[in-house]
Amino acid sequence: MSFLMAQGMTGGYGSVDILHDCTVSVERGEIAVIVGPNGAGKSTAMKAVFGMLNLRSGRVVLDGQDITRLSPQNRVARGMAFVPQTNNVFPSMSVEENLEMGAFLRRDDIQSTMEQVYALFPILREKRQQNAGELSGGQRQQVAVGRALMTKPSLLMLDEPTAGVSPIVMDELFDLIIDVARTGLSILMVEQNARQALNIADKGYVLVQGRNRYTDTGQVLMNDPEVRKSFLGG
Repeated sequence: MSFLMAQGMTGGYGSVDILHDCTVSVERGEIAVIVGPNGAGKSTAMKAVFGMLNLRSGRVVLDGQDITRLSPQNRVARGMAFVPQTNNVFPSMSVEENLEMGAFLRRDDIQSTMEQVYALFPILREKRQQNAGELSGGQRQQVAVGRALMTKPSLLMLDEPTAGVSPIVMDELFDLIIDVARTGLSILMVEQNARQALNIADKGYVLVQGRNRYTDTGQVLMNDPEVRKSFLGG
């Protein structure tokens, strides 16, 4: 079984289903990307995996353990970390304080993890005493990812990590995501910039109206004429 297996997810908000028998999986150390048009249910699928909405059917299994009924906080304790698209830093707190907040569930020494985060994101060490709200958009995203890494997760979930940043910063963030995956972490990412995301993905999922439309490696999806025409601009 895959390290993460979210299988047959059907559910939404209230009585309206947004996901319809949706399935995503991630292997250890793999980058899996969910793409699709606006309103396809991409972020809803991510929230379902993290336990932020109730499923009418389906299940979520992490490292062989069924976590379908666990709260988001308990999923964090099991090794999940989630970086939302917006409001993902504490702007009035310093970079270092933001990182410390990421370790709120831990009872061990966090200093070695802090050093690992600074090694991955050197600009954060340089700006560690600066308030996160004073940073550029790309730097704030690094703080958000760094704070998630402070939980020592086994699965990192990123919702639109490049939203609202310039093309240059977007390329830098994708490079950083690759670096994080090379540390052995599994990554599940929702991304609007489908072409760039599939280019770094080991596995890609194209959702349409809450259903799986295409599933394959990132490169196969990039080269699929139908996917290119419908979702990648030709």
